[in-house]
Amino acid sequence: MWDLINTSIYASILLSIAIGIIGSLIVINKATAITGSIAHGSFGGIGIGIFLGTSILLTTTIFTVILALILALITIFYRHRADSLIGVIWAVGMSIGIIFLSLAPGYNADALSYLFGNILLVENKDLLLMGIVDLILIVSILVLYNRFLAMSYDMEFLKIRGINSNLLFTYFLVLTSLTIVISVRAIGIILILALFTIPPLIAEKFTKRFYQMIILSSILAFIFMSAGIIISYFYDLSPTPIIVIIAATGLFLSLFKKT
Repeated sequence: MWDLINTSIYASILLSIAIGIIGSLIVINKATAITGSIAHGSFGGIGIGIFLGTSILLTTTIFTVILALILALITIFYRHRADSLIGVIWAVGMSIGIIFLSLAPGYNADALSYLFGNILLVENKDLLLMGIVDLILIVSILVLYNRFLAMSYDMEFLKIRGINSNLLFTYFLVLTSLTIVISVRAIGIILILALFTIPPLIAEKFTKRFYQMIILSSILAFIFMSAGIIISYFYDLSPTPIIVIIAATGLFLSLFKKT
């Protein structure tokens, strides 16, 4: 059992880094709805993977990246109807997953594990993928920090500099989709959005600079996940909802801080 705890703590560290970076970008870009659409839509990739009997990780990665590209096009070219179309993509992705699950033979318990997640079930191969995605995210934020900052706060600056803001936003959504892929097994599709947004929302109230927000978000995400893992171990509870409840409690308490 302690091996599972150790693995889940390692997963918490790696996921916290990803949540700190992507979660902060999601919050300041007000991209929560898009993220929710990608996260829930990723169920289509899971259903396809189960139906084909192939790597669920591979099919989910391909499917979520495609969703990210579609949502980028919608946001860029159909901005006036983006909210409605984002909801449609959300529903279509889930529907595709349900259809392929119904076509797959037998009872598929794996589908439920991806819906609700369990960080205690993370394997070493999952840790490897988390590490790879973390590396991509760290390099991206270091190289493109000022551009991401401008995309979030001052789009005119990007235009003046001749930088393709649409391409940058598309890349941000692709990074978001990869972060979702490494999170679905540990956190679950249904609760991903909460854990992606709560730590950055709290961090935003206690920081003045974007890089500080990223760092504090990562620290808070790790604290919430570690606390959830420990409580779930001693009380034999599912860790993911415990993590979200702890995080939500932290968010509620942070509301008392005066801005």
